[in-house]
Amino acid sequence: MKRIHLTPSLICLGLLLMPGLALPSFQPLESPTGVTTLAPVQTTATGWRQLFNGKDLTGWKHVGQGRMSVDKGLIRGHGGMGLLYWTRETFSNCTLRIVYRMEKENSNSGVFIRIPVEPREEWMPVHYGYEVQIDNRPETSNEDEYHVTGTLYSLSKPLAKPGKPGPNWNTMEITLDGDRTVVTVNGIKVTDYREGQPVPARKFDFEPLRGRRPTAGYIGLQNHGANDVVFFKEVAVKPLSARQ
Repeated sequence: MKRIHLTPSLICLGLLLMPGLALPSFQPLESPTGVTTLAPVQTTATGWRQLFNGKDLTGWKHVGQGRMSVDKGLIRGHGGMGLLYWTRETFSNCTLRIVYRMEKENSNSGVFIRIPVEPREEWMPVHYGYEVQIDNRPETSNEDEYHVTGTLYSLSKPLAKPGKPGPNWNTMEITLDGDRTVVTVNGIKVTDYREGQPVPARKFDFEPLRGRRPTAGYIGLQNHGANDVVFFKEVAVKPLSARQ
């Protein structure tokens, strides 16, 4: 995440989400399994359904600056800050699996969850959803451990810091279980957060405004900027009902 200049639209958004004011209530449709399936179901024997087909960005849409493309079977960002989101369904009561690697030793990106409505620009998801951070060295941007890989960006303190530097591959799993969000990176738990838990005060104007997020929402991948390239080779989902 980076610093921004507040535009009138962001100022209005900030007024809506000032401390002491509740977030608007959003109720995206969801199926009994927690995943509103509008796309063809292509599920593996282990129960994972791939959202990225490895060829193109069918089912995905980009908002904000920069763009995303598919390069040798991998999703990658160009410029930014922007967001590539999955258009065909909202998610709850499921686990998302994201396999990624940084182009350099360290790069900045994120996986967005619990976005209440389909985004039309890149900052609404920041303030209304959660960003699961990808950045192993937030101190280089004068940020603390609440901004490290696997945390809910600026909201949750990491239980561990298992992110591998580039060009190693990492596996992030994000479990949405009602109002609980659990994040593991390379099999190690980093975040276990339940709605309403205490969170630190905002330190920077680019951090998300505080407040509860919805149970179900859209998901997306961030392209942070030209100097922060992260490659994604898998984005998959498994309903909690399919857990072994």
